[in-house]
Amino acid sequence: MQKDLISVKDLSIQDIREIFDLTDELKKDKAKFSSVLKGKTLALIFQKPSNRTRVSFEVGMFQLGGYAIYLRPDEINLGVRESIKDVAKTLSRYIDGIVLRTFEHKNVVDLAEYSDKPVINGLSDFSHPCQALADIYTIKEKLKNIKGATLAYVGDGNNVCNSLLFACSKTGMNMAVATPKGFGPDVKVLKDAIKLAAAVGSSIKISNTPEEAVKAADVIYTDVWTSMGQEKETQKRKAIFKRFQVNKKLISLAKKNCLIMHCLPAHRGEEITDEVIDSRNSVVFDQAENRMHDQKAILIKLIKGERA
Repeated sequence: MQKDLISVKDLSIQDIREIFDLTDELKKDKAKFSSVLKGKTLALIFQKPSNRTRVSFEVGMFQLGGYAIYLRPDEINLGVRESIKDVAKTLSRYIDGIVLRTFEHKNVVDLAEYSDKPVINGLSDFSHPCQALADIYTIKEKLKNIKGATLAYVGDGNNVCNSLLFACSKTGMNMAVATPKGFGPDVKVLKDAIKLAAAVGSSIKISNTPEEAVKAADVIYTDVWTSMGQEKETQKRKAIFKRFQVNKKLISLAKKNCLIMHCLPAHRGEEITDEVIDSRNSVVFDQAENRMHDQKAILIKLIKGERA
């Protein structure tokens, strides 16, 4: 792997395979890896609030024998109180890795450029690589063979959608994306994903019709309609996205045992209904758990630089 994890695009198919294999090992025998990062310290710089990202990284680092330091937004005030370059160069003298959860993707790119230690993108407005990797791992865990399986993404073409496009196209999954007009995924991401998918024999389809996207889907995935930083658009988005709700009627058009996924937090009754997120087909909390296991594999690969 490269020094940093900024985007799924940066990973080779072999990188993803190794992360998933190591995740399998971590889930089977936690004790075996209990001191693999002993004496190592991970800095968590969060400009956005978090539940899963913070807890999964903190607990994961602890389970690997290391230590995590959480740095609040007001403590760092990245790029305002101190330049990103100086933060990166200073922290590199103290710690062994950095997780940044930020608004602007450029922040994580700049931090990685100036840091001597690995930088992991814990979320940016463009990309959410750890989430997408855990999602594909979860699908693999449930379906066993993901080659040729279809993931239908319904909702906002946001950072999660961007990362899933790269993850699906690299692992041989088909992806059907349905968003309202004007809310599709990043154009360059889409172009790159289509090219990657063609190379491995999978497909990427884009539409503005959720019913079309979910036909024959093995997985239906959704996310909030209004992401952090877009709160002023909430009411407008509710009206625009109303017909993109993942409900019982919509999932009836997919395969009978279609998996239901959501990266959380969920706005129940908006992008997804209670009866769907709490259904037998829902693997929402499995994917949330797998964030920790998958990130532990990433931490080992980047900080230790080798398999335990």
